[in-house]
Amino acid sequence: MQVDLFDFHLPQELIADRPVAPRHAARLLEVAEDGRRFDHLVWDLPSVLRPGDVLVVNDTRVIPARLYGHRNEVMVEIMLHRQEGPNQWRAFARPAHKLLVGQQIHFNSSDYINFNPSDVSSEVLSAVVTGRPTGGEVLLQFNCGENELLPTLARYGHIPLPPYIRRSSDVLDSSDYQTPFAQVDGAVAAPTAGLHFTPALLAALEARGVKRVSITLHVGAGTFLPVKVADSRDHVMHAEAGRVTTTAAATINKRQGRVVAVGTTSLRLLESAATPDGIVQPFAADTALFITPGYRFRVVDLLMTNFHLPRSTLFMLTAAFAGLKRMRLTYAHAIAARYRFYSYGDACLLYRSQSSKT
Repeated sequence: MQVDLFDFHLPQELIADRPVAPRHAARLLEVAEDGRRFDHLVWDLPSVLRPGDVLVVNDTRVIPARLYGHRNEVMVEIMLHRQEGPNQWRAFARPAHKLLVGQQIHFNSSDYINFNPSDVSSEVLSAVVTGRPTGGEVLLQFNCGENELLPTLARYGHIPLPPYIRRSSDVLDSSDYQTPFAQVDGAVAAPTAGLHFTPALLAALEARGVKRVSITLHVGAGTFLPVKVADSRDHVMHAEAGRVTTTAAATINKRQGRVVAVGTTSLRLLESAATPDGIVQPFAADTALFITPGYRFRVVDLLMTNFHLPRSTLFMLTAAFAGLKRMRLTYAHAIAARYRFYSYGDACLLYRSQSSKT
């Protein structure tokens, strides 16, 4: 499909750079199967869902994946996005063209602006460039002992906020940019629909009879990449590692109600793990599933998600799920009603359209 079909104008002031407090005070726009729209708060979610529904959440945890370093006098910014081995990572680099295989990068905890390459007295973290894939990527082998990199990143790394947040991450972001379900280290971007949940909301959902199941999809930096092609068929998705346990699959398959995916990451993993007849299988592999209009959904009935960038793969997914015309009308309503957009913004609850069902 032509990517221009997924474009829209978004006023800059509607882009949220902080979450509301408490998180469940964010707004929630319910979009019914017949297209009717209802304005709620996230706190109202238990009254919208039904006993027996299964809420599927992503329990990945964001790591401090943005690193600042130098190769001799050249300052380098690294964005880890995919683990290839115990201390081997695929990363986006800036400037990538100045990094050659065999060269070493030294890191410290400074940010890109304040980085001082002469201050190497306390450095213990470095990496060797072992490969240069296409698209501004590098392969890095870090100097840590086996499985020691993630603890080291807590000292040297920074939480990688989305590029449309025009500030560096701070102490608050280390907690604000994690969902309450975060358990498994490995993501470089948060599954942001999960940011809206609080212990009080989860207790209310449990009292309502809504079950909760956790699955894991490690969100990669590719989620930030714009779609630069004119036709969606020419866009290449980055693969992300996912896992659905036997227990999680069995709980979903035995459900009495509907499957409610919290976030596009949960939806993509569920659809990757499902058979054509809608049975969720245990899954431990990569997925690069790219969902656009015309896709037939196998298992997910409702999708709770934030409001996404124009021309993005995420907006394309919502258009596939609920219908492009309906989503364009939904976003027009959201903009007119001053909903907050993107990672720290408000949410919508979408019902799967009849045309997208198997």
